[in-house]
Amino acid sequence: MNMRSADACVLLTPAQMAAADQAAMAAGVSGRRLMAAAGEAVAQAILGRWAPAPVRVLCGPGNNGGDGFIVAQRLKAAGWPVRVALMGDAAALRGDAAWAAGGWTGPVESVVPAFLDGAGLIVDALLGAGFSRAPDAALDALIRAVNAAAAPVCAVDVPTGLDGATGQCPGATIQADLTVTFFRRKPGHVLLPGRALCGELRCADIGIPSAVLGPIAAQVWANDPDLWLPEFPWPGARDHKYRRGHVLTVGGGVMLGASRLACLAAARIGAGLVTLAVPPCGWAIQAAALTSVMVEALPEDGGLDSALADARRNALLIGPGLGRSAVARRQVLSLLATGRPCVLDADALSVFADQPDALIDALHPRCVLTPHEGEFARLFPQSGDKLSRAREAARRGGAVLVLKGADTVIAAADGRCAINDNAPPTLATAGAGDVLAGCIAGLLAAGMPAWEAACAAVWLHGLAADRLGWGLLAEDLPGALPGALASLAQLAEHRME
Repeated sequence: MNMRSADACVLLTPAQMAAADQAAMAAGVSGRRLMAAAGEAVAQAILGRWAPAPVRVLCGPGNNGGDGFIVAQRLKAAGWPVRVALMGDAAALRGDAAWAAGGWTGPVESVVPAFLDGAGLIVDALLGAGFSRAPDAALDALIRAVNAAAAPVCAVDVPTGLDGATGQCPGATIQADLTVTFFRRKPGHVLLPGRALCGELRCADIGIPSAVLGPIAAQVWANDPDLWLPEFPWPGARDHKYRRGHVLTVGGGVMLGASRLACLAAARIGAGLVTLAVPPCGWAIQAAALTSVMVEALPEDGGLDSALADARRNALLIGPGLGRSAVARRQVLSLLATGRPCVLDADALSVFADQPDALIDALHPRCVLTPHEGEFARLFPQSGDKLSRAREAARRGGAVLVLKGADTVIAAADGRCAINDNAPPTLATAGAGDVLAGCIAGLLAAGMPAWEAACAAVWLHGLAADRLGWGLLAEDLPGALPGALASLAQLAEHRME
């Protein structure tokens, strides 16, 4: 990974952001300067989006509230009618927050729901991203009053009630129309439901030098080509089909379309060859339906010795349309025993629901598991937020785990995680996951490392769906991959300039 270019998409937990603030101050950037820049950034975002209106600024007792006082000053100076309310006692403010409050020349009112009457815009500067417990009764009532008001809401850093580390909401949470955060986004800005609660998200530069990221050693990023472009296996002038890799897909004999979708995706995204191995009952149907994909019949007992004999079949895929039989279970373990890069999807995961350790113990670092939440729960019945669950499952399996959804998390066994945010809701259609599994297998065959291949496939899958627009079917996705790849090539060229 090119860490310098990946710095732009790093996601910082609230604790890591606090460390970044401290490092910036140690480097000579004062806390007051940071707070002034943060408040100015929020004010400028407001001035650029809304026409002047009566503003109600809700300030909390910490630095988030200090930012709010700066916002109030800037909007008042711009001629907007502004009123400020503080949660707590002004005399109890400390440090930079007290300094910011001291610059406000108007009255400071009490934070009560009635304060919102007549608001044309509400600024939420109550609580920062580190708030991770349910609001008390008074704050709960205020949050509900904000959400019931007709006025739009601009949140400072995160909407109050949202846990910036997880994207979860322990209780009532403000629904913002615009959220302005600083330096780098947080996981809670990208994970759901946090992403939806932020509204439009802007990340402002407030003068923290990017050099502070080095000692922090963050391991969570928003999924972006900067994470994996250096590893992307573009075709070379000397390549031939065997250099591009050979995907072997093991399919079932009933749900035949799923394995076809996976094979077509693997071929479209860059594998030089793709072979589909199926039970004898499905051979004629699959051979008639596929042209660029080779189809071979397995023996009646489902054995894979012959299919695996060719070592040039360097990436394996099993699960789409597989079925949940004893034969399927043996086939999964046979593929894993080769040590070759392997994608396990759908039934290849669910067939081990009654004995998950049999699968987990057989995994290796070049495996990629692609469960949705239901499949994940059958193998890893653990609680917690999505990011921590995916990370722990990857660590336990010693493999890459792609926990699918609108906020897909791609986790590596070494702790690296990427959160994807480019997938449109149109991907919620049968067969889309089969296409994704094929995309990952195709990139593995072409030589991409497992975590980077999974990240790239998820991103390209989302881009292809976005380009197709409304009404897409899963069978549309493989044909949209060339356009997505062309866009990626243009992006790569631009970022190299």
